[in-house]
Amino acid sequence: MTSYHTGTERLLAEADGGIATITFNNPAKRNALSRDMQAALPGVLRALDADPDVRVIVLRGAGDKAFVSGADISEFAEHRTSVEDRADYDRNRADAGRAWAEVTKPVIAQIRGFCMGGGLLTALSADIRIAADDATFGVPAARLGLGYPLSGVAALTAVVGAGWTAEILFSARRLSAAEALRAGLVNRVVPVDRLAAAVGDLAGQIAGNAPLTVAACKAALRELARPRDQRDTAGVAALVEACFRSEDYREGQRAFAEKRPPEFRGR
Repeated sequence: MTSYHTGTERLLAEADGGIATITFNNPAKRNALSRDMQAALPGVLRALDADPDVRVIVLRGAGDKAFVSGADISEFAEHRTSVEDRADYDRNRADAGRAWAEVTKPVIAQIRGFCMGGGLLTALSADIRIAADDATFGVPAARLGLGYPLSGVAALTAVVGAGWTAEILFSARRLSAAEALRAGLVNRVVPVDRLAAAVGDLAGQIAGNAPLTVAACKAALRELARPRDQRDTAGVAALVEACFRSEDYREGQRAFAEKRPPEFRGR
């Protein structure tokens, strides 16, 4: 087990067997994203992405009440009111956005309980979202009177489309796990007592696959989300070619012929 320094006890990171886990550890406030948690997240993401032993990243909330219930509203008066403070907050959020965009490894959000506001945006940054049947989703911005950024609207629309985005943002109501599944907000919903196992099983499957192939697939998905004239198709093609030139490709063929599980090394 490897632990990573985050600079705050409210954000934990560790890795074991190729699977890294980031835990939002603020259970007294339903894992609301405090300023120190948001500031620490980009560095943690970059450290995990740079670690060659990490093959997949899991996001989870501490306790059994919430994944992340949103931003810490108690900090709004001090940090999200004046023009200067909001500009600083937006810079931190932009840094987090860049860090998420740079992650080359698969990310799974393990969602139990409240997944609201900034917590929902965090979950949307994951490639795969698995929710417990007690999960609740929503964006309460319209009930708080705060302005919702274009980047947040775009992230939500990219996953659920304009119609569901309009309902979620305009109504500020809470969606059940079943509604979130119908909207396409999550990949699947499982019983609470099966959540950790379901995520662990999927993470293990991904960690056991060829890292170069998974990275090339993630890069392709990222580029497909960009406008056609801005896509780095050459970069994706280079990653695909690297798969064919890798020792892992030869190992995959040997393992198939020998009827055994492959042992991929990411090279």
